[in-house]
Amino acid sequence: MASVKIISYTPAYRQHFIDMNMEWLQKYFVPEQHDIHVFNNLEELILIPGGQIFFCLYNNEVAGTIAMQKIDDTTFELAKMAVTEKYKGKGLSNLLMENCIQFAKEKNITKIMLLSNTALAPAINLYRKFGFKEVPLGTTDYARANIQMELVLL
Repeated sequence: MASVKIISYTPAYRQHFIDMNMEWLQKYFVPEQHDIHVFNNLEELILIPGGQIFFCLYNNEVAGTIAMQKIDDTTFELAKMAVTEKYKGKGLSNLLMENCIQFAKEKNITKIMLLSNTALAPAINLYRKFGFKEVPLGTTDYARANIQMELVLL
């Protein structure tokens, strides 16, 4: 029986976050300047303002990750979700999403937004499954972003 758990950021896993995200970025797109800026400044951009990075451990091996970046007092951005190829298809993205939604509720956040690309059909389907709705695409630092979605929490 596999052991699966979600843990919060620890510096020991910092490089896993970067490596897992670079894996999918290089497979589907090109890492952009803003990606590199985020990777170089995880603590300052995500953690210190009140966000969090989560890791999914599968039999104590880092299998997936996701970030919740604080936008303002009512909104978080769900960002940089990645599950390594070895562990895809095991429902780990669902666990990461559930954890992020619970985290937002505990912080009294009323909206989670995300930016993505419609070429990432499994991700878009996952977001829709969790109740995210497409909204007009706002200004973004990412050239690859062609869809914005939001989940309103009550």
